[in-house]
Amino acid sequence: MSTKTDVEFKALDGTVLRAWLFKPGEGNSKSPAITMTHGFSATKWHGLERSARAFAEAGFVVLIHDHRAWGNSDGSPRQDIDPWRQIDDWRMAITFLESLDFVDANRVGVWGTSFSGGHAIVLGATDRRVRAVVTQVPTISGWESSLRRIPLNAVAELERAFDDDLRAQFRGAPPRTIKIADADASVHAQYHTQDTVEFLTQPVPEGMWRNELTIQSNRRARMYEPGHWISRVSPTPILVIAATHDTTAPTDLTMAAYERALQPKSIVVLKGGHYSAYLEGFEAASRSAIAFFKQHLYEDEV
Repeated sequence: MSTKTDVEFKALDGTVLRAWLFKPGEGNSKSPAITMTHGFSATKWHGLERSARAFAEAGFVVLIHDHRAWGNSDGSPRQDIDPWRQIDDWRMAITFLESLDFVDANRVGVWGTSFSGGHAIVLGATDRRVRAVVTQVPTISGWESSLRRIPLNAVAELERAFDDDLRAQFRGAPPRTIKIADADASVHAQYHTQDTVEFLTQPVPEGMWRNELTIQSNRRARMYEPGHWISRVSPTPILVIAATHDTTAPTDLTMAAYERALQPKSIVVLKGGHYSAYLEGFEAASRSAIAFFKQHLYEDEV
């Protein structure tokens, strides 16, 4: 039976990041480990415990942390997303796992989903401590995704808002925020699709999520191109979990990125949209990830 513990570790700048640590049943040797985190604006309460417990029951130590400024991790401004800072923080999550005497530091894998699926690709390409990468319904191109979500006639106004916010912050104003998700298309929000609204607004503990983010988060997301790194993940093995009708992390971008990846690589394609991997497709996604991690963190020579 696996156990769950609240833990924390520090980022390079001293920011405290809080996490859940799952340990498999008692054993006599060090265990391989998986480090996980959530996607754009989500927290560890948004459905990740189910995956973590499945991995822990399969024999892995599992760490899920909240990104800085989200969930119960420290960091300011709150509700702010910087993908490169999140990647640096994730490196410290790996370092934290290495420090645990019950973890085999030579057998650490990363699992990312959606926006953090892009981070997992970058980590796999740039941090050789990572021995296996699972990227689920990943962000591949912030720019290409934004072109499909934001009408061309709204781009100039959006970019003016980015610039006006910076000028206001220069004068001492707090960062401007927008709503993350709202089903009413007349409300200014990042997402309006029903599946995204339902997923992000699911019940979480009080104070652990707010339906807003800084508008500079949107600018950085539009600049983020993790798919450029996918050919550099090799020789680290990568598993891509895609969905057939994903409009949030468009399916065609994921499939094209997979073609650019080098061996060893594998892919699983689930029926459904972006959130199928958490919902109706969870069992298939989970089984595939477990089998992949067992192959590369247990059976492969390290």
